[in-house]
Amino acid sequence: MRDVSKFLSGFKRFQQHYLGERHALFDRLLAEGQRPRALMIACCDSRCDPALLTDCDPGDMFVVRNVANLVPPYDRARLFAATSSAMAFAISNLEVEHVIIMGHARCGGIRALMEHKPPQSDEEKLIAQWIGIAESARLRVQEELPGKPEEVQCRACEQAAILVSLENLLSYPWISKRVDQGKLALHGWYFDMTSGELLQYQPAKGGFEVLVANAHVAARSLAANINPADAV
Repeated sequence: MRDVSKFLSGFKRFQQHYLGERHALFDRLLAEGQRPRALMIACCDSRCDPALLTDCDPGDMFVVRNVANLVPPYDRARLFAATSSAMAFAISNLEVEHVIIMGHARCGGIRALMEHKPPQSDEEKLIAQWIGIAESARLRVQEELPGKPEEVQCRACEQAAILVSLENLLSYPWISKRVDQGKLALHGWYFDMTSGELLQYQPAKGGFEVLVANAHVAARSLAANINPADAV
């Protein structure tokens, strides 16, 4: 069994940086309380830590993580209160100005949704009930991309599930009201781990487009004199 010494060493570095070199930031957060500018709803996947991906400081972002970065619809909010109550606190109490749904490539939760296997145990039933929130995304992919390779369908479903969660956000009266008043903006992000790029859903164009390109892949490709598309 692997020990947790790596985490303890990391906490010591955190102490040195934020409680030592940059103690003023933490002193202010303790004195004034938290005032995050955004609520990030992200996946539990260990490769997709929102704070690491955005390189933000403590206090910048209120984070909710669950399997496949899903938002339950308003009429099922009480059934999935862990996520909906955190949303309520961030939006109504902390008054964040942005809500970001961040999905990602190679999502295990979405792959399980696409496989659509009958649950065989209590734990599988829990997972199936949760990922069933995005069932409409699975059906859409099956209808629009029949016969396509599994990877293509899963990627499409990962992005379609983000749209489902954005739609579900607007089913909450206290969210839609703030959006209509211009006090809250909703964003759909997609972290493509295979290319290292961040994509964003563009409603006007009806699809995801690159928001932050991966200059490092391009630089490596130029240095090796190869096509960047082949370097991903």
